[in-house]
Amino acid sequence: MHWVPQTYRNGELVIVIDCSDLDRSARFWGQVLGYTASAAGGPYQSLHPADGTGIEVLLQCVPDPKQGKNRVHLDLRTADLDAEVTRVAGLGATLLTNQPVTEDGWQWHILADPDGNEFCVLRPPDGPTA
Repeated sequence: MHWVPQTYRNGELVIVIDCSDLDRSARFWGQVLGYTASAAGGPYQSLHPADGTGIEVLLQCVPDPKQGKNRVHLDLRTADLDAEVTRVAGLGATLLTNQPVTEDGWQWHILADPDGNEFCVLRPPDGPTA
């Protein structure tokens, strides 16, 4: 399938996630996002939206372990918070919050991927998301 990159004002937007095992991370994030892996090279593995349009996720294998809190993270917005948290945890994520965080009508859980990178699963205050 032909992939159309997500653009920004002066080029293309790519999200890079550091990992220690490209294959494991490609399986995890591919299943979580519904993305497919494309050609790998060296310490990198690209994941693209299965429908061919959107933001590329580039996995980067690094030798050093994750340290501290992420300064940037992914938010996965969903209409059914509990179901999505259960699905993502079943794929290998670790749930870091016992109860959802609630703020201004938003509810979310904080999770970590197999390398410890934090991300959130959120339910917006206005209900379903597209």
